[in-house]
Amino acid sequence: MKVNESSENYLETILILSKKLPVVRSVDISNELGYKKSSVSVAMKNLKEKKYITVTDSGFIYLTDEGKSIANMIYERHEFISKWLISLGVDEKVATEDACRIEHVISAESFAAIKKHIKYN
Repeated sequence: MKVNESSENYLETILILSKKLPVVRSVDISNELGYKKSSVSVAMKNLKEKKYITVTDSGFIYLTDEGKSIANMIYERHEFISKWLISLGVDEKVATEDACRIEHVISAESFAAIKKHIKYN
């Protein structure tokens, strides 16, 4: 399940927006990320082709099971790493920005080891 960073960001954003909004549309993603609507449209087409999302005739975007799995993984990493860095004394804004970069490159093995270490110490 190798997905590029851009796709992971879009999937995570759809997940976050779906928790706040009754339905998610391309315009919502565009507003959230500050991207052009045309860029989001191309990204949604790619995510749909890869079967990570479905889009209704009304333009409502839903994560498929696979898309939701990826989004949840990235979201968990982001939340965990942000909180961990903040607990170490890193400024919240910096911690959030760093977590956003780390979440995409850390291996599942390393992330699991960090979680286990922090959980037991």
